[in-house]
Amino acid sequence: MQGQRLFVSLELPASLAEALVRLNPGRPGVRWVSAAQLHLTLAFLGQVAPETEEKLKTQLRAIRFTRFFLPLRGLGAFPAKDRPKIVWLGVGQGHPHLFQLHKRVTDAALAAGIEPDLRPWHPHFTLARCEEVVPQTLAPFLRARAEFDAGLVPIDSFQLKSSRLTPAGSIYETELSVPATS
Repeated sequence: MQGQRLFVSLELPASLAEALVRLNPGRPGVRWVSAAQLHLTLAFLGQVAPETEEKLKTQLRAIRFTRFFLPLRGLGAFPAKDRPKIVWLGVGQGHPHLFQLHKRVTDAALAAGIEPDLRPWHPHFTLARCEEVVPQTLAPFLRARAEFDAGLVPIDSFQLKSSRLTPAGSIYETELSVPATS
């Protein structure tokens, strides 16, 4: 299938993203995400054909949501702190509007003919990817920041992004930005 690899995301203000990148503890085997690539994935859509992408854009433009503030709280790791593959920044208990927006985005994708991702959704911002990290090198960093609080971030838009995989990592481009209605 031709087309683009797409996902829908929330972005952070540049100043906050840059501050989060500065949390990098400089551990071997941990690849920190650049500030420009920090995002929360609302929905991963996979390879999408051009005609389906146009339908998707129409559906996404129709989504109405009000601006809200999302708490950014707690550092953790997937699958677990003692076996880190992904280091993430959590969203505390989240916000009801976040979960409503996630549902609206997945409903829009379904209406455009894109099969939903049926895996459980765990909203987070990926900060780093770990390759063969000895857990003891990262565990103290994660324990010390388990209650990390980056405050509230305004959510006033969401983005449809394309992702191109390269040997140097993924390159993201914004294909569509949908603003909050108020």
